[in-house]
Amino acid sequence: MVLYISLALILLCMIMSLQSLFTSKRIKGKWVSVENMIYLVFLYGTIMIGFGLIYIILDLNGHIVLIEETSYLEVSFLDRLETGFYFSAMTLFSVGYGDIAPIGIGRMIAVIEALIGYVIPTAFVARVVFDIDQQT
Repeated sequence: MVLYISLALILLCMIMSLQSLFTSKRIKGKWVSVENMIYLVFLYGTIMIGFGLIYIILDLNGHIVLIEETSYLEVSFLDRLETGFYFSAMTLFSVGYGDIAPIGIGRMIAVIEALIGYVIPTAFVARVVFDIDQQT
């Protein structure tokens, strides 16, 4: 039960964070500004931490979602934490290095995360351009 509540709360936080990208008058209509940079850093940070927590929670509940090239046995919690956040960052910002591979349901989670990672810059640029067009 705790697993499902944790996953639901994490997903809710990520959805609320992404929703702010599509609501009106949240971002100033400038191409380059400190506010836009801070906004993007927090948006990416929220998504990266959220997906990292999903990988870690599933792993702690016995669902193997990530396999490293090293042995899976006898891994400490800090190693799992590091692996989850590292894989999440590499999936969100690129296609990864290949040193950690998702398996099972982890593959679908990684696909969704990669899709979000590619859509955020596009949506952000479209949003800034749309705001600039409305101001002129």
